[in-house]
Amino acid sequence: MILGPLRGSPKETHQEPLVSPRVKTLYRHASADRFLKGYKYHRRQIVGAMSAIIIRYPLILLNLKTYEEAMGQRAIEFARIAERVYEKTGITVAVAPQAVDLQAVAESSEAPVFAQHVDPIKPGKGTGHILPEAMAEAGCEGTLISHSERQLPMDIIEATIKRAREADLYTVVCADTVEKARMVAAHSPDAVAIEPPELIGSGIPVSKAQPEIVRGAVGAVKGVNPKVRVLCGAGITDGEDVTAALELGAEGILVASGVVKAKDPAAALMDLARAMQRWKKPVTDVTG
Repeated sequence: MILGPLRGSPKETHQEPLVSPRVKTLYRHASADRFLKGYKYHRRQIVGAMSAIIIRYPLILLNLKTYEEAMGQRAIEFARIAERVYEKTGITVAVAPQAVDLQAVAESSEAPVFAQHVDPIKPGKGTGHILPEAMAEAGCEGTLISHSERQLPMDIIEATIKRAREADLYTVVCADTVEKARMVAAHSPDAVAIEPPELIGSGIPVSKAQPEIVRGAVGAVKGVNPKVRVLCGAGITDGEDVTAALELGAEGILVASGVVKAKDPAAALMDLARAMQRWKKPVTDVTG
């Protein structure tokens, strides 16, 4: 299944919700399990008729975190930068804004939008939690899981992957060690992002400081499930870092401060994408 076309532009969709009031009425008295099955079916019918930037590899996943430089209208601008980079290079740049900005970002750009976190809950009781279906309805195409700043135990990671899959969300699980990457791969997420926490935001790329971790993670993940993609995170700031990561077997990058806090974020993101564009291996979509 190709992920990506979860929404069209506001003009194309007239900003209609992914789940219509009729669908909500049909399932409002249903059990949680029946609601999820109906939700998933109807969402797929709508998804299939829309167009947007497809998630393709090599991939850049830009985590906006809670940076002041990427809140509100500024988050929308980052998504528009991502869209322009795609138009010029053909490299997909997905963005992960704060939950409060997610729907506005999704409605303002064709760039794939990821949640920074979801909880493994079902509709109903769950005050203060983030329901995967709510993120999907807001325009999300995927979600980060267990980022180093929001780490989860392995049983919760497993449950979250399952619930995200039920909501048709693409899953990228973060891991800080080779062994954890191997354990995560056993639960078949769509991708694993390897990023030692001590290098996050340091400007020192793991692909150069600890290349054995990237190479080891690629081998460990592919040894468990060859279909799981591997992203490289932590300390990536320029095209040279990207090339090093790809040479070690990574299929994309997870980046944050290297772009968000750069003097010229658009130029910084373009530099990363150009390095991928020059990469020898062909670009493939998520079914590749």
